[in-house]
Amino acid sequence: MKIGLYAGTFDPVTFGHLDIFRRSTFLVDKLVIGVAINQEKKPLFSLDERVDLINQEIANLKKSSELEMVVYPFENLLVDCAREVGASIIIRGLRAVSDFEYEFQMVGMNRVLEQNIETVFMMADARKQAIASKLVKEIARLGGDISEFVSPNVKKALERKFSV
Repeated sequence: MKIGLYAGTFDPVTFGHLDIFRRSTFLVDKLVIGVAINQEKKPLFSLDERVDLINQEIANLKKSSELEMVVYPFENLLVDCAREVGASIIIRGLRAVSDFEYEFQMVGMNRVLEQNIETVFMMADARKQAIASKLVKEIARLGGDISEFVSPNVKKALERKFSV
């Protein structure tokens, strides 16, 4: 069984993330969605909220695919998480060249730490390349329309966060 790990903070999960989830189903037999506990990023949503939102978002994808999908919170190194879940592939989404520069460095470091885990880059769909969780939160905070970037469920969750 080929297990892939796609990790991020997913604060919040966007259509860009969902696109990578969906397309990853063609690469692996099991997809683990690693939800990073990274307090340095000061997430808007708690870990439990992010895990719950992702589970809600992937429910239909799980029904329409033979692929097993699991949401897995982690607070250690990405390669350690990959080892824990038995992943042989780390999936990384790219939106722009600036993403690649950072990811290229990360791959090099991960290769030193674990030679048996391969990293696969997936370019975001052209219609979703501009979507960034940070920008989605800013638009929502300022009352803008985010329906092109997130599902109605995530939109409601963001509206609740900013109406307080």
